[in-house]
Amino acid sequence: MDFDPALLRAFVAVKEAGGFTRAAQRLNLTQSAISHQIRRLEEQVGRQLLFRTTRSLTLTEDGEDLLHYAEKILDTLDSMTQRFRPSPISGVVRFGVLENFLGDRLANLLCQFGRAFPSVRLDVSVGMNLDLHPMIKAGELDLAVVMSAPDSGEGTPLRRTQFVWVAAESFDLPAGDSLPFAFFPAPCINRLVGLGALDGTTVPWHVVFTSQSQQGIRAAVLAGLAITVITRDDVEPGMRIVDGSYGLPSLSDAEFTLVWSAGGKTPAAIEFGQMIMKLPSSPLSARGQA
Repeated sequence: MDFDPALLRAFVAVKEAGGFTRAAQRLNLTQSAISHQIRRLEEQVGRQLLFRTTRSLTLTEDGEDLLHYAEKILDTLDSMTQRFRPSPISGVVRFGVLENFLGDRLANLLCQFGRAFPSVRLDVSVGMNLDLHPMIKAGELDLAVVMSAPDSGEGTPLRRTQFVWVAAESFDLPAGDSLPFAFFPAPCINRLVGLGALDGTTVPWHVVFTSQSQQGIRAAVLAGLAITVITRDDVEPGMRIVDGSYGLPSLSDAEFTLVWSAGGKTPAAIEFGQMIMKLPSSPLSARGQA
């Protein structure tokens, strides 16, 4: 038999409201209409569903079983309606993000947004800080997640992290040798933070490896070739934090920040930005360079 969702909704409303009158008010119906719907449902099921007195209303055993199924059916119908409801928002959202901010959650975020706004096309650029800033300024992106100094006022702070010096677990520096470093090219914030800290020391150092590839930097570190600067969240197996070793000072904090281009706040981009701001603030499992 096929059950009319309207009858199931009336039945659930009667149970939740504790009576026909309040259920009718909730569904904007008359009490007689609710009574008629419950009677039709009992006729269809062929079982009594409610015990009614002037003072109380309880479910029969069959009513309890039907309530369980009715709630599941209505939840599924409501979810389906929400999923396929036409969205008034359309257009294109151009989004830039640092790989170590979203990591494995990027696919889930895009899927969630695509389901909520099927008429919006997403163009996503995953890159380094030094790439995303110029793209925002040039209007090539609507919004981006970048890394900034704490309390910089650059955009909307999303999550704070801390920079650390890392080397391979097997890294060993002969006494008296200059410290070797691996850095991204300027104006990478990791490089700027590291060089700024070194300028305040008497530690002898030199740059032994430069790469625009985060895989390249990681490979240089894990091979024991150099020390580099990454966020604490990005330390991976085979690396060790060497803050305080070799005369290296502690490094500053940083913030992942949501920034916008001058004309980027379209209705679609605003919806996507709000979804990003609702992401959990705890560190993610992704690995990468800012």
